[in-house]
Amino acid sequence: MTLDKIEEIILRGYKLELSDDTRQRIVRCREYLDRKIATAEAPIYGVTTGFGSLCKINIEADQLAQLQINLMMSHACGCGERVPNDIVKIMTLLKIQSLSYGYSGCKLDTVERLIDFFNNDVCPVVYMQGSVGASGDLVPLAHLCLPLVGLGEVEYQGEVISGAELNRRMGWEPIRLGSKEGLALLNGTQNMAAFASWACIRAKHLSLWADVIAAMSLDAYDGRLDPFTLAVHLVRPHAGQIATAQHLNELLRDSELARQPKTNVQDPYSFRCIPQVHGAVKDTVSYVKSVIDIEINATTDNPTVCPDDDLIISAGNFHGEPIALPIDFLALALSELASISERRIYKLVSGTRGLPSFLVARPGVNSGFMITQYTAASIVSQSKTLCMPSSADSIPTSQGQEDHVSMGANGGTKLYRVVLNTERVLAIELLNAAQALQFRRPLHSSPAIERLLADYRKVVPFIECDEVMYPHIARSVEFLRNEPLDS
Repeated sequence: MTLDKIEEIILRGYKLELSDDTRQRIVRCREYLDRKIATAEAPIYGVTTGFGSLCKINIEADQLAQLQINLMMSHACGCGERVPNDIVKIMTLLKIQSLSYGYSGCKLDTVERLIDFFNNDVCPVVYMQGSVGASGDLVPLAHLCLPLVGLGEVEYQGEVISGAELNRRMGWEPIRLGSKEGLALLNGTQNMAAFASWACIRAKHLSLWADVIAAMSLDAYDGRLDPFTLAVHLVRPHAGQIATAQHLNELLRDSELARQPKTNVQDPYSFRCIPQVHGAVKDTVSYVKSVIDIEINATTDNPTVCPDDDLIISAGNFHGEPIALPIDFLALALSELASISERRIYKLVSGTRGLPSFLVARPGVNSGFMITQYTAASIVSQSKTLCMPSSADSIPTSQGQEDHVSMGANGGTKLYRVVLNTERVLAIELLNAAQALQFRRPLHSSPAIERLLADYRKVVPFIECDEVMYPHIARSVEFLRNEPLDS
């Protein structure tokens, strides 16, 4: 599994099916676990004992099934906004992937029911708040898996219904959980990893858009192409920096505006340093993607059941630290992408380099695009506050047994907001850049930028006099989300 494959599965609506080898691994692990429970003299954490600081309490054999239900009910303590369905869908996919390796002890019918959820677009109702990101994402995963046993809620065909009603409509019997299954379902990093996966996929898209929009802004501001000369970047050869410089040169190839003589010796950093800033973001996305690609192919519940080694080991693969740090890093990078974008917006509305103040022909009676920059500034400021690293915090839980936690789930929900904020700021820059570019007529930008402008003008018009602006911003956001990019 890779992030690229996740994107393909989600966007193309693929269905899931277990291979014969995977079925055998799941069944073999479960049979091994059942034998160990029947013959073990010593208690096995999470299998024949309570959980967390209750690990010293042994559970009788006739109570092991009830223990699983109790675990799921007691851990479903989510609060706040709902996790968006597209992220819940990724979370379900990742939980299936993790359980399919045959190191968790889940029964085959449990994994297959999760596949039924995925294939039928059943989205359990999961909440943003509740996970500390260390004993796995216990709270959100409890909400994800409650419908397996007929509890909790799901969204199905646009309607929120109970888990019991879902079973009635689908003709399903509730899953009868075996020993250890509740812990296998609730332990793991799939909530954090789903947010990180979604954000990485969006970040790659936004990074490309940032280059395209910056190229339009550069031409609209009568900026210089000298800073994008490849020789400059080869002496500081960061991969993202080189890629960005090459991308800007390709985007502005054959631009009349770029070729005209320049009276300005230098451009502000928000234009001149696009390769350095956008490039650093690309390198960050690449690094975070490499970490997430490992995480989504891992078994992260506890204890880990290893039939080949005849071991059931209670360890710490549920701890979110390996992805909590990169999640915070990605939020910081995307916040910077929005920050430099806002500075370009400011320059475009500043009434310099031959552009009218606030990008209207008659400023004064018209405020024009003045307040679009205010909105961008507000959004950027909010993202800066969201960039306080969640992974810098830890609050002990479970009577001190879980005494260091990653807070990676909080990092994930903040990252989600930073992604949306960055998308909005880039959309506002596009709104301004397109307006500014048309004040450069009769000169034109490159064929690539002019094609983009023509497509954009199908949804957002040139503004002659003051209009209500928020619908234009909203349509600009939708344009970025839905318009395909060539590269």
